[in-house]
Amino acid sequence: MYVCICNGYRDAEIRDMARSGIRCARKAYDALGDGPNCGQCLAAAQDLIDRVHGHGGAEAPAMVYPARAVG
Repeated sequence: MYVCICNGYRDAEIRDMARSGIRCARKAYDALGDGPNCGQCLAAAQDLIDRVHGHGGAEAPAMVYPARAVG
């Protein structure tokens, strides 16, 4: 699922950054290439990171959505 629409970051990418040791959403975004734009997604990204690191319950399951044709 998309977490950040502005940059096109998905939950799996945010989780991968957390698994690499990053604990801050802004730092995860920087590591992915672009910092946050509007910032509306930072709380959701931080929640994913916290769950990977064992804060706030079990790691959230990945949400799977069917691919849609573009164009």
